[in-house]
Order: sequence, then C-alpha cells, then structure tokens
Amino acid sequence: MLSLLSGSQTPQSGRASPGSSHGHETMPTEHRHSPSPPRKRIVVAMTGATGAALGIKVLIALRRLNIETHLVMSKWAEATIKYETDYHPSNVKALADHVHSINDMAAPIASGSFKTDGMIVVPCSMKTLAAIHSGFCDDLISRTADVMLKERRKLVLVARETPLSDIHLRNMLEITRSGAIIFPPVPAFYIRAAAVDDLINQSVGRMLDLFDLDTGDFERWDGWQAEK
Repeated sequence: MLSLLSGSQTPQSGRASPGSSHGHETMPTEHRHSPSPPRKRIVVAMTGATGAALGIKVLIALRRLNIETHLVMSKWAEATIKYETDYHPSNVKALADHVHSINDMAAPIASGSFKTDGMIVVPCSMKTLAAIHSGFCDDLISRTADVMLKERRKLVLVARETPLSDIHLRNMLEITRSGAIIFPPVPAFYIRAAAVDDLINQSVGRMLDLFDLDTGDFERWDGWQAEK
C-alpha cells in the first residue's frame, strides 16, 4: 500500500523532492467532480413520404440541443429530399452523429440492449406504418421501431397522408394501442405564420415536446390576445 494511503513511511518517503525545503512532498488537493449526465440519444428515421423538410428540421433542432442522433434513411427518403428541398442526402446525413444503412440489421439500434431515449419517424409513410403495426421487420427502420415498442420507449410516427383509408386508420389505432404516438403534422394557423418555415418550426417544436425537449422556435398558445 502506498504511504500516502496507509500513513506509514517507506525508505523513499522521507527524501526531499527537488526544489522542496521540507522532508516530504505536499500532494495537490484532489478535486472530485461528479460525472456529467450522458447526452440524450434519439433515433431519427426518414421515409419517402412527402415532408422531407420536417425530418431535416428535426435533425437541425436536435443538433442544436446537443442530442445524440442516429439517422436511418430509406432510398425513397433520399429521392424525396432531392426533389422537395435544396439539400443533398449527404448534407442531411452530416447533421446526424451516426448514420446507419437501412439494410444494416446488425446496427446497434437494432438491439434493445442499446439504450436510447426514443425514436421519431419523420416523415412516416403508410408503408412504414403498416410494417411497424404488423411487426414485419424487413429493414432497420421497422426493426428499430419494433425495438422501441417492445422496450416501452417513446416512438413518434409523423404520418404524412391524406385522405386516410380505413386501413390507414386501423393501423394507426392499433399501433397507438401498442404504445406509439401518431403525430400528423397539422399546421397551427393560430400562430398566423408569415412563412412556411414558421409552420414547420411549430410542428417540429410540438414533435420534440413529446421527448421533453424545448426548441424555443415557435409561439405557444397563451389564450386569445387582444388586438393592438
């Protein structure tokens, strides 16, 4: 045992250190800091439904909030990004901390032992919704969503379709009963948006509210406001 811990002297402990006027060293006081809490970790999946801007804005918001993100993107999501936005899929992938191939069924997020704080599928196609509802895990998006359900973690599906068939509605009802949250990105007209971006920011802010994250990017309802 070291002399500093046991309080006993060793032959070396009485030797003066270079530049010291005393017969023993004075050790610096050790400051112990409590470890910082781990970053929240959220899986973001993007499918080929219209609304690619919603997924991009979610990634930007999570990056700003210092949330660790794991991104999975379908091939049709990449096509929709190029068609609907000025982004290239590579630029969108750069917004995430980790990117996984949709075909990589051995990715960490495919296992329940890999801890996450939830998953958001944004936008979520009706095909993906049906796959999640039936437990048909033929790609990494549906498998990871299945993991969220079985592990009782947060799963938010930003369903983009209109009008809705009875098949769509039944799938939404059953998957809600299994613990998922269906979030149709309905625009909030009460904010009197000056641009489409304002509507997107409001929807993204409400999505992330479900993960107890505040983007601070939108106006919350505070009752009727008197006209100035």
